[in-house]
Amino acid sequence: MRLAILSDTHGLLRPEAAEHLKSADAILHGGDINKQSIVDELRGYGPLYVVRGNNDKEWAEDIPHELTVTLGGVTFFLIHNRKKIPAELPGVDVVVFGHSHRYVQEEKGGLLWLNPGSCGPRRFHQEITMMMAEVSGGRLRVEKITIPHQAT
Repeated sequence: MRLAILSDTHGLLRPEAAEHLKSADAILHGGDINKQSIVDELRGYGPLYVVRGNNDKEWAEDIPHELTVTLGGVTFFLIHNRKKIPAELPGVDVVVFGHSHRYVQEEKGGLLWLNPGSCGPRRFHQEITMMMAEVSGGRLRVEKITIPHQAT
């Protein structure tokens, strides 16, 4: 199973990111979507698992702040802000979060922590990034995708 993992699109689904979504069996989004039209577009590529970010206001009232989903034998916990993660996450293998716009891929406390960074408008002079992941036999292999920034 192939997963696209992204966050902090902030109202912009870049064509380079969309190209990767075409090969995904499911999409995980760590919040700060900013527009219903982005949610609708993401759903057009396949099953979407999304959480609400701090910039997702009234339009996103039906989007949960946290979500647990099992895909290919791997259990993911999605939340926007890492600081709001519960102390205990029984049965969880991978935590997907966003908010900082900084790419993170680290194993800590028996969990894999993933922040795909931001693939929306470039902010804070950060890289424009997302992740593609392969789930097989209950294991996850993650690939960092860097989208080149076009200077204007």
